[in-house]
Amino acid sequence: MPSGLVALLDDVSVIAKLAAASLDDVGAAATKAGTKAAGVVIDDAAVTPSYVTSFTPDRELPVIFAIAKGSLRNKLLLLLPAALVLSEFLPAAITPLLMLGGLFLCFEGAEKIIEKLGGAKHGETLEDEITDLAAFEKQRISGAIRTDLILSAEIMAIALNEVSTSPLLMRAGILALVGVVITVMVYGAVGFIVKMDDIGLHLTKRADVVSRKLGRFLLWAMPHLLTVLASVGTLAMLWVGGQIIVHGLHELGLHAPSDFIHGIQHGVEHATGPLAPVLGWLTNAALSAVVGVVLGAVVAGAVHIVQGLRGKAH
Repeated sequence: MPSGLVALLDDVSVIAKLAAASLDDVGAAATKAGTKAAGVVIDDAAVTPSYVTSFTPDRELPVIFAIAKGSLRNKLLLLLPAALVLSEFLPAAITPLLMLGGLFLCFEGAEKIIEKLGGAKHGETLEDEITDLAAFEKQRISGAIRTDLILSAEIMAIALNEVSTSPLLMRAGILALVGVVITVMVYGAVGFIVKMDDIGLHLTKRADVVSRKLGRFLLWAMPHLLTVLASVGTLAMLWVGGQIIVHGLHELGLHAPSDFIHGIQHGVEHATGPLAPVLGWLTNAALSAVVGVVLGAVVAGAVHIVQGLRGKAH
């Protein structure tokens, strides 16, 4: 009997070690996959504050929390099962689907530029008189979750590509871990950014001079920072959308756009010495954004024509 108990304990010990090793593997792979997706994560963090700009302070965190919940639903309930099914049964469909998502990002970014230039607006904006605040807030949250779906799809696709040779269950665990960690990071950072003005107001009431000066600086800086982030968010839609399209075309065998962009990028890197990594990345992002603007403008033009024809028909 004792020997049987010892044998059982040995078996349990072996199983525990195997489980711990598997968890370590999942954590390591998730870290690697999340690192690969860092560029899209930054874009996601830049895009989101534009959806809460100018809301009253008491609604900022609830709106961000609602978007974060929608983001988790996107990643865990929609994208995770879809990624696993596609990777198992139809891996060739992943690239075309991502390209459609990239085209949507290009469209969204181009529409924002058209609106800024005085073009027709699609949907209510913060510059309009808001007659139904609850409906407007719901619209903004829905728009943010819709955009997040595309960025999350790119994040999950990058992560999936890094672990495509792993067993199915391990793949699922890694993608779930990446999805949760990135969502917490992005929306935690966004929540901190949009509440910095409240932190500044609190600091202005402190007794020491340094805290009051810092508080006044934060109150002055935060509106400008949010405006800059809104602009960066629009650019992020364009350059991420453009990059998705260019990369997708490369994967499908059309190498010319990708080769052209990378050729210019490498030329800039060879000519700029220590600044090569930064300027090379900026060159790639700028050219991808140009692709995004062109494609987005074409799609926006087509959408407006169709909407005009439908309006005339009605």
